[in-house]
Amino acid sequence: MVRRVGDGWSACRGGRGVGWRRVSEDERVEIRQRLWLGGSSREIAAAVGRSHDTVDRVRRASGGLAPRRGSRSERCLSLAEREEISRGLVGELSFAAIARGLGRASSTVSREVNANGGRDGYRAWDADRRAAQRARRPKVPKLVACARLRTVVESMLRHKYSPQQIAQRLRLEYPNDPEMRVSHETIYQSLFVQGRGALRKELHRCLRSGQALRRSRSRRDDQRGRIQNMVMISQRPAEIEDRAVPGHWEGDLLIGKNNKSAIGTLVERQTRYVLLCRLAQGYHAAAVRDAITKRIQTLPAHLARSLTWDQGHEMAQHLEFTVATGIQVYFCDPHSPWQRGSNENTNGLLRQYFPKGTDLSRHSQQRLNAVARELNGRPRQTLAWLTPSERLAQLIAITA
Repeated sequence: MVRRVGDGWSACRGGRGVGWRRVSEDERVEIRQRLWLGGSSREIAAAVGRSHDTVDRVRRASGGLAPRRGSRSERCLSLAEREEISRGLVGELSFAAIARGLGRASSTVSREVNANGGRDGYRAWDADRRAAQRARRPKVPKLVACARLRTVVESMLRHKYSPQQIAQRLRLEYPNDPEMRVSHETIYQSLFVQGRGALRKELHRCLRSGQALRRSRSRRDDQRGRIQNMVMISQRPAEIEDRAVPGHWEGDLLIGKNNKSAIGTLVERQTRYVLLCRLAQGYHAAAVRDAITKRIQTLPAHLARSLTWDQGHEMAQHLEFTVATGIQVYFCDPHSPWQRGSNENTNGLLRQYFPKGTDLSRHSQQRLNAVARELNGRPRQTLAWLTPSERLAQLIAITA
């Protein structure tokens, strides 16, 4: 007999005749925690002594969300205190005496005992279990309770709004209507978690990921792989961080339509001077290495000292780049675009010339050079309204 998904039962490995064994709450929490930390189904199955099918069922039922253990308020009686009450009742102590020993009000002890079988029937473990069950919030999800809100959220999802955009847009469109408020996390959980039933099941396809499960960030990083022999940004000299010395660059890719084309972007940290690299052969590691090597070798040696990049695989051949140019490559921490702030800002400016969703391979190097000249000719507040070209010319004149 095969149980349906999410019913909390699992085949036991103990051999013929053992049958089915329920997945305990502790096992379910451990499975979800290991999934959230990036473990695969088979690795987790081996660790908890379950089949990988059971792990997958728990994953689908929870939508890939991290487990949330409830924390008990200090105002509530603990299991240890309930055991003290039970021992006091066995010793025929009064409610007042038991309360003094616990540092509680006598009315607290009286209500606890009377609600759980009286003096003769009180059992600490059963009382604690019932209290935990009562503490569970039977709150109806907001998207179920408010049909008007649900309709608006579903409409926005169909228009490809992200949950975060929906949450913020509702504040703008219904500023004086508290009922029309919902957090982005509530929307995600309604789409991912089985049994919520608040939003139409197929609407998860309107998310940019198109996924019905949340995947842990650590899992995505593991699947992406690691670049070998990286020198991290934390090891970068202080002179680079404070922009005191010119010649330190930040690099990245500007990605085109369907992730099939790209432009290499290089920005000098002190002057904000921009170089653009055409990637006619795609943006695999060898193509990126050759393109940025060719561009950066046009600079004087004192203006080409280091390069900071993110952990994209296009920079997998960073050692070969360093050997060819003598320029040390430093890598940012994962998901930390602010560590290449000048480059991120420049990429935003470049979208005026190269909009998202366009084929970037059709632009010649001459076109890229013209765009770079225009950007380098814009005055910048951070340069006291000099242009990057003027500031770079100053540096070249000083060191000439």
